Amino acid sequence: MFNGQYVFSQIVDFLPRSDFDKIVKKYNGDKGVRHFDCRDQLLAMVFGQLANLNSLRSITLCLNAHHNLLYHLGFKVKDITLSTLSRANENRDHRIFHDLAFTLIAEARQLYLNDNDFKIKLKGAAYALDSTVIDLCLNTFKWARFRTTKSAVKIHTQLDLRGNIPSFILITQAKTHDVNFLDDLEFEAGAFYIMDRGYFDFERLFNIDGQRAYFVVRAKDNLVFKRVRSAKASKNQDICCDQIIKPGTYYSQKYYPEKLRRIKFYDAATGQYYVWLTNNFTLKATIIADLYKHRWQIELFFKWMKQHLHIEVFWGHSENAVKTQICIALITFLLAAIMKKRLNIGRDLYEILQILTVSLFEKTPINIMLNQYTNAEISDAFGKQLNLFTF
Repeated sequence: MFNGQYVFSQIVDFLPRSDFDKIVKKYNGDKGVRHFDCRDQLLAMVFGQLANLNSLRSITLCLNAHHNLLYHLGFKVKDITLSTLSRANENRDHRIFHDLAFTLIAEARQLYLNDNDFKIKLKGAAYALDSTVIDLCLNTFKWARFRTTKSAVKIHTQLDLRGNIPSFILITQAKTHDVNFLDDLEFEAGAFYIMDRGYFDFERLFNIDGQRAYFVVRAKDNLVFKRVRSAKASKNQDICCDQIIKPGTYYSQKYYPEKLRRIKFYDAATGQYYVWLTNNFTLKATIIADLYKHRWQIELFFKWMKQHLHIEVFWGHSENAVKTQICIALITFLLAAIMKKRLNIGRDLYEILQILTVSLFEKTPINIMLNQYTNAEISDAFGKQLNLFTF
């Protein structure tokens, strides 16, 4: 029941307090801390994300301007200094917030299960794998050198296509190749993993097969193979061929000694041919094609993330500070997504975040504030395209 809480306090109530305390204890996050513990750090950074602020100085300025309200907002400290917040981001293990993000991901995935336009009937889950690069200033972030003229970090993501919620995220330096992401994943038996050709590696694909999971990966143009047999001609004219093959070189046979299925597809809309390899021999070729089409959802997620989460300007210079900010940006998004479902809010996440930006110090119940008025003209500039977050 609403008891006169500020909007910001209502939002942070969706944080799993006991789970977060266990995570902090796991990494000794509050060891030797007398003031400004990990929870205060988290709340300050989430406030910066929600208030659309662009620096740690702005965060401390705004919070200290309302220092008499900090206790009611959930903080333990009476004021926050810039140096204290900066040191916390630089030195406290980013894995604290990484693990908290995974706790929220598990909750959000259950809330958004089958809550989009993914209508392909599968016995297991379907995941899209991809990465995006976040550019950094070379002079400031020398530890993340990517090319001669710039630095960057890379966010590797596994997106659950049934709810378009990321189920696993890994942050690395940009020079880390995409295919290495497969070494960090635990594959679910019966699940489908949809990937572009950047993840094409016979040894790693065979590992997926060995764990009884399925993959759909775009083949490289120089693939050498031996055709074993071809399926009957498909009535669908877009399916050019559906073949059972074996890798055609010594090392490819060594790393993948089993048969594969090769499907060639013509996209009439773009006039482009696609060739996929999969270890699933039962689904129709048209369903395999539809699965790969849904991989576009992860591209939309990256576009949405870069435009609406505050990771274009970083509030710290160390690797730990950068990873902390990315993890807390994801936590903020997940809090809004969970709150939307729990309170049955009929707006998309873009609108919710825009309204919250100017309402954090109000005492209106969130569900009333966000559902009271609807305006069909208020929409994301590309909201109709990014139906990813309009569930």
